[in-house]
Amino acid sequence: MKSFTLSLAATLIFLAISCGDVDETNGRDENGRKEYEPVTEFDPDRNGHLDIRRAVHHARQTDRHVLVDVGGDWCPWCLEWDRFVEEDSSLATFIERNYVVVKVNYSKENENKRALRDFPEAPGYPHFYVLDGLGKLLHSQSTAELEKYESYDRAKVMEFLRAWAPDGNMPGKDADADKPSEEKSDEKKG
Repeated sequence: MKSFTLSLAATLIFLAISCGDVDETNGRDENGRKEYEPVTEFDPDRNGHLDIRRAVHHARQTDRHVLVDVGGDWCPWCLEWDRFVEEDSSLATFIERNYVVVKVNYSKENENKRALRDFPEAPGYPHFYVLDGLGKLLHSQSTAELEKYESYDRAKVMEFLRAWAPDGNMPGKDADADKPSEEKSDEKKG
């Protein structure tokens, strides 16, 4: 009776674990590989080196480049960049289509020296590094050159992003990507 009770308990535990409220894919893609989890926040507890490696791997699989966004929550221009992209859906779509974005924290708590040691020194923050699907540095971009007044210059941002997007993903077909979202919606109304 004792072995039956133990066996029943083990079976119930197994069923509870396997039937619980768990993602059925266990974070795996259709080929059984672990799905890429984007790094969308500056987190001093993250390993920037590992995050970049994962982003490069994902970029290679998806025929995109990596946009390494270095900065921190302490940085007003970093926060402005996030707001700028978030409020422009066509810009956000262009970035999503062409880049795997990975945020790498740079702060007193974590300067991510290992992650950034092979890149040119950033003159300010945020700072962007564009990598190809093999992890090769293609471009180092000071965001000061992309600023306009208290925000960013959309034309300069698009020029930078288009210049470093992978050739196969250049959405020349998407002429609206050059226009801010509100211009496109105005055109559809008129």
